[in-house]
Amino acid sequence: MSWSFSNDKPIFQQLKDIIILEIISGRYKPGDRLEAVRDLAVTAGVNPNTMQRALAEIESTGIIYTKRGDGRYVTENTEIISEIRKTYVTGKTRDFIKRLKTLGLNEKEIIQAVEDALEQGG
Repeated sequence: MSWSFSNDKPIFQQLKDIIILEIISGRYKPGDRLEAVRDLAVTAGVNPNTMQRALAEIESTGIIYTKRGDGRYVTENTEIISEIRKTYVTGKTRDFIKRLKTLGLNEKEIIQAVEDALEQGG
């Protein structure tokens, strides 16, 4: 897991984004147990309270859940994971399109740029 942070948004939000990305990309499989809060915090180089806040927000999405006394687990509901993945991809795609439009590209040029990139190995 890559724990690289920027100054453009709060650390807990970046932690949340990184962990969700690890789940929707398949690094964590449905039913997998996440590392303990303190272990994740040490690995990421953040305060355990910051990691706890990120995990609590992730849990509110339903993609992870807590087994009392046993830790946090990735949901086994693949529909939730798929829906969050779809939302993530849609958001990133919209951001990408907005950036290309600010460069003056129209829809046809954007589609051509994507097709060209895919042909060159993405």
